[in-house]
Amino acid sequence: MFPSISLAQEIGLAVLLVATLVWVVGLGHMLWDSRFHHPQPGAFEGLWVIPAQRGSAAHPMESVELSEAEQQAFADVVRSLPLR
Repeated sequence: MFPSISLAQEIGLAVLLVATLVWVVGLGHMLWDSRFHHPQPGAFEGLWVIPAQRGSAAHPMESVELSEAEQQAFADVVRSLPLR
């Protein structure tokens, strides 16, 4: 292909060009999909990437009952955080 570069450099250049092409096509596909994305009902219109928050009763694994010692430890941690 080019008389001034080695075969290994030609292969590296070809791989780099193919990777760049795949990246550009993927980026274009991602941008095209985001253009036609419709947010969930109830989600803030400007933050379409963040899904609407579900209630705590949505699934039993999304909430945990804390013991009194755990609640106290959590309260101590929150109190130790610096306020802005």
